[in-house]
Amino acid sequence: MTGHRTRTGPEERAQEQGQATAAAPQEDERLRRWRLVLGADGAEGTGHALTGRDAAMDSALTSLYGGGRPGGRGGPERSAGLAASAPSAARWLGDIRTYFPVPVVQVMQRDAIDRLGLSALLLEPEMLEAVEPDVHLVGTLLSLGKAMPETTKETARAVVRKVTEDLERRLASRTRAALTGALDRSARTRRPRRPDIDWDRTIRANLKNYVPLPGRAGAGTVIPERLVGFARTGRSVKKEVILCVDQSGSMASSVVHAAVFGAVLASMRSLATRLVVFDTSVVDLTDQLDDPVDVLFGTRLGGGTDINRALAYCQSRISRPADTVVVLISDLHEGGIKDEMVRRAAAMKASGVQFVTLLALSDEGAPSYDHEHAAAMGALGTPAFACTPDLFPEVMAAAIERRPLPIPGGGG
Repeated sequence: MTGHRTRTGPEERAQEQGQATAAAPQEDERLRRWRLVLGADGAEGTGHALTGRDAAMDSALTSLYGGGRPGGRGGPERSAGLAASAPSAARWLGDIRTYFPVPVVQVMQRDAIDRLGLSALLLEPEMLEAVEPDVHLVGTLLSLGKAMPETTKETARAVVRKVTEDLERRLASRTRAALTGALDRSARTRRPRRPDIDWDRTIRANLKNYVPLPGRAGAGTVIPERLVGFARTGRSVKKEVILCVDQSGSMASSVVHAAVFGAVLASMRSLATRLVVFDTSVVDLTDQLDDPVDVLFGTRLGGGTDINRALAYCQSRISRPADTVVVLISDLHEGGIKDEMVRRAAAMKASGVQFVTLLALSDEGAPSYDHEHAAAMGALGTPAFACTPDLFPEVMAAAIERRPLPIPGGGG
């Protein structure tokens, strides 16, 4: 019987040394990452010094989030600096674009705007030229409104246009494809031309006319007394869509996406699209739908909310209820007549309108919203849910075809 070796042989020692050598870079990388996370004042335990590019990254992070002071990064205290002058902020914006990928840059810009008062410096053209454009930046620019000087407006429009064009490139073709198919399927006719016959629906509609074939067991035919087909698309308007969008401050991203989708829908000849934005007042921006940038600069982010007044306006513009889809995009925090808001939505639905309630139209995750009003809308048969821009075409296609909406997670 062979006993266990109690000594480590040369082979085992070499293997252990190789494993230790391989583990060393992994440990160094782990300490490096912790050092960047903790900041200078909270990193004594890592024993890791930063040099070169890492030191520059740490400086950019410290300028925004501070060091390891009480409360840590994200605590109430922070280092000074970014909001002191436009040049220092512009340099910082350039640094973070050098050291971090675009998604991280966008998060850091958003934090700088929220935490360090960077929004005031966005009134200067030089600052706008230094930032990475995204939906949140557009929301911030729109919220500045009349405070924006004339010298900055053209630069701001260029930033907004870049974001809206990027969104339109990403979303337009999918939206048109989904809605064109839905419109074709929803436009049925009982006197279709032969190429337009929907054979699946025609067979289902005539199953009662099944006739067995004599002499052929199990064989038969369906006599199509009623044909079902697709109507020719042509240039006629088949459906009307009303986007009713809450422009209170919390809905900034939803307003941006709604403007882009409104422009895409308005470009489809078989849809008549109306865009209405509201706070305590109501503004119809339909005549500006050919350019989402004009739409966005026609909004006024912030202020109160009167959903009932907005729905009353939309209701007054409906001429063909059975062919109309109303999309209310709001967190449902109503400042107007709350019960009347729900009753008005119920009246539109009872008249034949397809009513959709979106608590948000953005990629920001779970929104803050009025749960009581969302439940009231759900009780009407119009579930209220948040919707990402990528899901919106499917939601609209389902609404046009009057089939169940693709609700994320299956809940309202």
